[in-house]
Amino acid sequence: MGTYLYAITAAGHPLRLSGISGVGEPAAQLRTVRTKDLCAVVSDAPPQLRAKRRDVAAHQDVQDRLLADGAALPMRFGLIGTDDAQVATVLEQDRDSYLQRLEEVDGCREYHLKVARDEDDLLREIMRESAEVRRLNDRTRENPGAYDDKVALGELISQEVEARHERARSDIVARLAGTAVRTADVEPTKRHFLSVSFLVEREKAAAFSEAVHEEAGQRGDTYDFSLHGPLPPYSFV
Repeated sequence: MGTYLYAITAAGHPLRLSGISGVGEPAAQLRTVRTKDLCAVVSDAPPQLRAKRRDVAAHQDVQDRLLADGAALPMRFGLIGTDDAQVATVLEQDRDSYLQRLEEVDGCREYHLKVARDEDDLLREIMRESAEVRRLNDRTRENPGAYDDKVALGELISQEVEARHERARSDIVARLAGTAVRTADVEPTKRHFLSVSFLVEREKAAAFSEAVHEEAGQRGDTYDFSLHGPLPPYSFV
């Protein structure tokens, strides 16, 4: 059957888990696996677990309850150990690492920011600012059969797009990092050139959200900022 893992806490965490249950149908009963310094909140792993809405919500409900009372390291949905004994062994083996992570995330939440830019606006900017792009564009318009010029134009535009995205990524993260404890890059999507998570102290959450709002306002309507949070600090565990 296996042991399903929700989160890891310090041994002194209050672990107020009454009234909530775990994943599966019927919902699994929560229990703890303890060592001297750490505690893992677990349940029996249901057979053929899938990321159904009910199970994902139950997984996060456990983590939200734990995080409301203290530091917790949230595990990704679907993490299953062989049994409770294996979980206890891992807690002992990686004790120092887990304790360090618990100290880092204590009192913090994760905020995930994604940013996209209107492609037409970006291409107009490149055309306006790059004399070489304008030259190649004029040549391909005058001579539609100029294959080499078309290839060179496409490669140059691609390089310009990536360079401008990289500058924007660096600028945005640098301006927002001052209100965060740490940042963690997330693989950008096809649409978003920036996807990054910020670890933010609870008392600085309002200041961080305001900083994101101000940055979005300064960049204008051609940029699309999407901020999600507060979330369990998955990216920093």
